[in-house]
Amino acid sequence: MNDLRSVGNPTPNKYLSQNCPSYHRFLGVDLGWQSGATGLCCLHLDEGKLRLVAIDRLQTVDDILSWIFCWTEGATNAVVAVDAPTLIPNEAGMRLPDRLAHKHFGRYDAGCYPANRGRPFAEKLVAFGLALESLGFRHQPHSQPQPEGRYQLEVFPHPATVHLFGLSKILKYKKGTLAQRRPELEKLRQYQLSVLPLLNPALDLKESDLPDIPFTGAAMKAVEDQLDSLTCAYVAAHWWIWVIERNWVLGDRAEGYIVVPAPVQMPG
Repeated sequence: MNDLRSVGNPTPNKYLSQNCPSYHRFLGVDLGWQSGATGLCCLHLDEGKLRLVAIDRLQTVDDILSWIFCWTEGATNAVVAVDAPTLIPNEAGMRLPDRLAHKHFGRYDAGCYPANRGRPFAEKLVAFGLALESLGFRHQPHSQPQPEGRYQLEVFPHPATVHLFGLSKILKYKKGTLAQRRPELEKLRQYQLSVLPLLNPALDLKESDLPDIPFTGAAMKAVEDQLDSLTCAYVAAHWWIWVIERNWVLGDRAEGYIVVPAPVQMPG
């Protein structure tokens, strides 16, 4: 396993500028739990405007941490939202946030995979959270709105999309045949393009900002990871703006938690 605390030598951040003295960065990490690649997204908030500045997919933990370091260097505040359980205090059974996710989102088919220390993925995921802490990203899900500093969150895209997009069931782009999954992934992309610009904070997206949905399995999985990372990054921004005023925190720092946007009231 890679040294999860190694940051490496990131490339210069081309979006840093002397003309932008105060700005905020929100990163989404759709973490590959075992050997899979990781989807990555970075959103930039400047003068109240949220925009997409990077969407990527990387394999090694060193590259992922370097990417995070690069895109948050110089930011006034930064939040990294990870789709993975990085706090796993329980040796067996289910964590508190996993039970709460099933309680609140099971009827949407959005219950999460249970995590405990006995799972083969546990060591890697906990180490990733510790690596983020070594970069200054701390867990503090119950904060005042727009907290200063660097934070990390555990998030879960399926419940987030249920609340952000007003879904009655999750979009089932992860299981089934390619013919079944592709239209569901296309729906996710269209919801992101049409709904996220209407929310607060508003994310201005254009068709050209997001990858098209391919027709082959491996290529479609790559786009799925990237679009999930976009959802994670948006949840990071939504949490930072509103914290518990308009977000649910399922659990706590001691027993693990998942941040989910509260149900959104669409304008008009």
